[in-house]
Amino acid sequence: MTAVRQDAWSPDDDLILAEVTLRHIREGSTQLAAFEEVGERIGRTAAACGFRWNSCVRKKYEEAISIAKQQRQKRNYFKKQSPAPQVSSIAMLDAEVGTVYKPEAGMVDEGISIDAVIRFLRSWKTTYQELSRQIKMFEKEMKEKDEELFKLRSENEKLASEVNNAQSDYRAVNDDYKTLIQIMDRARRLTVLSNEGEAKPRFKMDANGNLERIE
Repeated sequence: MTAVRQDAWSPDDDLILAEVTLRHIREGSTQLAAFEEVGERIGRTAAACGFRWNSCVRKKYEEAISIAKQQRQKRNYFKKQSPAPQVSSIAMLDAEVGTVYKPEAGMVDEGISIDAVIRFLRSWKTTYQELSRQIKMFEKEMKEKDEELFKLRSENEKLASEVNNAQSDYRAVNDDYKTLIQIMDRARRLTVLSNEGEAKPRFKMDANGNLERIE
């Protein structure tokens, strides 16, 4: 069985890296800040997180990245349209999937546009659904890999059993062959000794030209 490196990236590490990086993209932050945050959470360097993102994780979330950039543009647009904050008090909660913004009850400013709030919430709903879809796809792939691994292990055990049976049959046939050779060798020696102990017969020809044995 192949040994797993202690510094190998786990699926949970990749998911944390994707979630945090997408959140920083949506908020207009830099990817370097995202890598530093991920590094602190999972005990890796920012450089290692950046290399993992660019070499492996990023291509799995191309669609989610595009959505996050669109949300960043909408966020910047809302800021330009209204200098006042959309919600006077926003509680951030880093959840398992994405980041959820929850306005406190009764703390909405009177001049806030309801349509802007609705668009804002819809954008986050779209992001949440996209991340949920990505997670389901990942879980499906993991399930398929587990099933494939189980199948390969079963086939390996079956082949190992067949090899052991073949080796046992070979040893039994080989032992029988050696025993047969020994029996044939003893029979050959006994035949030679028997022939050497007997007197050679003598023959003579009668008047008709036939051979007859002389006792």
